[in-house]
Amino acid sequence: MAVVDVSEELKSLSSTMESIEAVLDLDKLRADIAVLEEQAAAPSLWDDPEAAQKITSKLSHLQAEVRKAETLRGRIDDLAVLFEMAEEEDDPDTRAEAGGVDAADFAEKLQRMYLRWAEQHGYKTEIYETSYAEEAGIKSTTFAVQAPYAYGTLSVEQGTHRLVRISPFDNQGRRQTSFAGVEVLPVVEQTDHIEIDESELRVDVYRSSGPGGQGVNTTDSAVRLTHLPTGIVVSCQNERSQIQNKATAMNVLQAKLLERRRQEEQAKMNALKGDGGNSWGNQMRSYVLHPYQMVKDLRTEQEVGNPESVFNGEIDGFLEAGIRWRKQREK
Repeated sequence: MAVVDVSEELKSLSSTMESIEAVLDLDKLRADIAVLEEQAAAPSLWDDPEAAQKITSKLSHLQAEVRKAETLRGRIDDLAVLFEMAEEEDDPDTRAEAGGVDAADFAEKLQRMYLRWAEQHGYKTEIYETSYAEEAGIKSTTFAVQAPYAYGTLSVEQGTHRLVRISPFDNQGRRQTSFAGVEVLPVVEQTDHIEIDESELRVDVYRSSGPGGQGVNTTDSAVRLTHLPTGIVVSCQNERSQIQNKATAMNVLQAKLLERRRQEEQAKMNALKGDGGNSWGNQMRSYVLHPYQMVKDLRTEQEVGNPESVFNGEIDGFLEAGIRWRKQREK
């Protein structure tokens, strides 16, 4: 049986990736993409179809190259995060699969946590779509929080959340570590939007359903939109009308595309600052129920010893600490 030094393997992978990034010259590729995007947006682009085809083909090729490099870098960074957390727990089982019923149950706990927080503050919420897991919990959910400065406040919650507990779904009573991702997007203002070509959308309609596949609607009113150029998928099933669901889904898609553009612009700024965009800030909070009780923000060091209160929506301390942490990083 071979014994592998995981930390050294990760360093070697990261070093290899740095060499690949240097050869690709990602900064130059991003600059070239910016120029081509400007050319592709010109109203007169298709006056010369042959030139337009060359521009769009080259743009697509360069974007694909950058995406592949960014995906590889992201996977390497994620491996490093998982290994760091495993060492922190000093528990080999911590490297277990992040998915499964425990992760679905954790995702539902997080949804309830945010909805309870909003309820306690008197903020209106609207659930757009929820995909229920087969055994328990949810696969994903999309909901809106209508509150003053909601995006600025809740955006510090974006990232990877981790739950450590004795699994209620494991008949051997073993400790399980689960992960759930939180994405926070601003509501799109009418004056700030991205034009979406209908030809770039795949629209699927289906029957709304609830937990366990229970039918909620007897008509095919739920709508799923797939933005073909980016692969982004959004769904909405909360309205009775297919037209209303499509309109709501379009708003969510607009927000996701704007956030994608914002992240690309931020990546360019990070590159100019020499940051490279490889931040550990994505891994942000641990909820530990065993062998001790604690919720700790890994960026701000904010922690409390009562996870139940946190899952019941008492997260103001974490939000305030996260906002202070962000302001410090922006200086």
